Amino acid sequence: MQRRDFLVLSAASGAAAGLTGLLSPSALAAARTADERFAAIREAYFLRTLRLNPVTSTYLGGNGYSPVLARVNEHLRDWRAGALAAEAKYYRGLETELRAVRPQDLSAASRIDHTVLQAQIGFNLHQISDLRYHERSVDTYVAEPFRGVDLQIQQMTDAGSGMLGTENEWAQVAARVAAIPKFLAVAKENLLAGKRSGNIPDRRMVQFDGIDGSRANAEFFASTLGATAKAFLGTRPFATKMLGRLGDAGAKAAESYRGFADFLSKNFDVNEKADRFASGEKEYQWRVTNCLRVNRSVAELFDYGAAQVALYEAKIFEAAERVATDAKLGLAFGTDAEKRVSIKAVMNHLSKESPKDDEELFRWYREAGERAVAYGREHRLFDIPATYRLDVVPTPPVLRSTIDAAYYMAPPFKKAGIGRFYLTPTENDPAALRLNNRASVADTAIHEGFPGHDWHFKFMTEHAREISNIRWLTPGEVEGSASMWEDSMAAEGWGLWAEELMAEPVPGRPYGFYTPEEYLYELQGQLLRAVRVRVDTGIHTGRMSFDEAVDYFTAHVAFAPDACAQAGSDDEARAICGSSRRAMYRYSKWPTQAITYNLGKNEILSLREAFKAKAGADYSAKDFHERLMKMGTIPAGYFREEFLR
Repeated sequence: MQRRDFLVLSAASGAAAGLTGLLSPSALAAARTADERFAAIREAYFLRTLRLNPVTSTYLGGNGYSPVLARVNEHLRDWRAGALAAEAKYYRGLETELRAVRPQDLSAASRIDHTVLQAQIGFNLHQISDLRYHERSVDTYVAEPFRGVDLQIQQMTDAGSGMLGTENEWAQVAARVAAIPKFLAVAKENLLAGKRSGNIPDRRMVQFDGIDGSRANAEFFASTLGATAKAFLGTRPFATKMLGRLGDAGAKAAESYRGFADFLSKNFDVNEKADRFASGEKEYQWRVTNCLRVNRSVAELFDYGAAQVALYEAKIFEAAERVATDAKLGLAFGTDAEKRVSIKAVMNHLSKESPKDDEELFRWYREAGERAVAYGREHRLFDIPATYRLDVVPTPPVLRSTIDAAYYMAPPFKKAGIGRFYLTPTENDPAALRLNNRASVADTAIHEGFPGHDWHFKFMTEHAREISNIRWLTPGEVEGSASMWEDSMAAEGWGLWAEELMAEPVPGRPYGFYTPEEYLYELQGQLLRAVRVRVDTGIHTGRMSFDEAVDYFTAHVAFAPDACAQAGSDDEARAICGSSRRAMYRYSKWPTQAITYNLGKNEILSLREAFKAKAGADYSAKDFHERLMKMGTIPAGYFREEFLR
């Protein structure tokens, strides 16, 4: 597929003057139609957003979008009080500009974008002015510099012979690393201001993301970055000088992170009993409505989560009983307790067919991907070019401690680079290999690969002229507690939709693409995302305590209801309880992110059924999927009406 060829409106490009303020009256006067006026406002907002959020710009490849973003990769976000006040003033002025453009005067696509832009501005203002979230966003301060540098290295120009990056690209990395000490100094000021006003981060975030994360970052910038750079720089003429710059900057960054860990230890009590993670019902509801565009109350979502759990538990028990019967395992599925014990026995049975080494593991994933692409072609789910290939590549060493399997999209605004389906090698560890049994591979290959994230992002990139720039944004943060998560409704909703789409029955195949054993793991993925709806709404609105949510998770995901109670005397129970607590911690710091998978998937399902009803005999799965992907990474709630019109 071709790389992104994004259409920058010539009229809007002239609106770059809006980067330091609002659009000039002359720029707006030059716009002859409501669409042109709105396009100019949207363009100025997009450019300014990427300048205000340099790591977001790196993530999207902003330096390939406009010359005014050419040096943004050298910087980190400015969190100083004065900068945030100026940013809030800009958003308020932008709201005034938007009110002057009537949605009814706009084309369908611009009407959607008008609503998206209002929601993004509302979120940004809410974070800065209402929540003053910068006074407690410990994870953002720790993770964002690392994420920016990591993304820069991933996107570097291939210099051949295993080397990466031009001299300018490495100079920008060095400049960003050199900016870390000042960045963390501002973070300290903001966190102390929050402490004085009672706007305090939860103890878990202080310990895990703050103290532990800072110490891990200190190690990365002190040694790992230099070793990584040395390998990629090779013996090129500028290598020695650049390694020196990176070494000096990295040493100072490491010292700053060690100091930040000490600062957190001295100023925040990681042993306090108070829970400070819950967003509260009002805030959670605001996010559901404004950011995710879901028209349900929190109470409705909490009950819906329980119903979804019951639905997928019934399905997974039924599927497990069939597998057990076929394998002659002699397991009982009468009572609820018997079902939970038996499904664990079935999965233990399936885990015996595990790869003998990493080479076989990667082959299984590639074979599953090839099968999935062939299935998509056979059943005309998509128009798949003959040149499309799904590959699975080893996770880069710098990411191996944090992911098992994941998809990293190519920066959409750059012409170079491709998306990557990363799989972390086990180093031939027998226990780790057993976790990747043959039946479990297909579902992950579909979610991360085809027709999941790899296909989704590559298709959107190919059709970039039909997707506006702001539909690619991740307002607040690329991935963290400051994120808006509107993009997750589309991207993760699509990934989960891809899993379920491939399970829909076709003649001769009751589980669609999957074998009965693979279908069991597909249902496990669906059940996990259903449980997330229940526990995320629960812990953030006081309907569940943290520990109650952990117990619910162990009972309905791991099928081990008493795992935490037995953790002191049972190694397996201890592992299950620990894994469940880590999952709950992630949900506690990212309100509403955990629900986007299930809600996003079911919005797609609802949209498809409505689209089918309108199309009647003319319905085409390929047409529906392509029309949907061209809407970009925004929730269906923004465009449902226009989509079906």
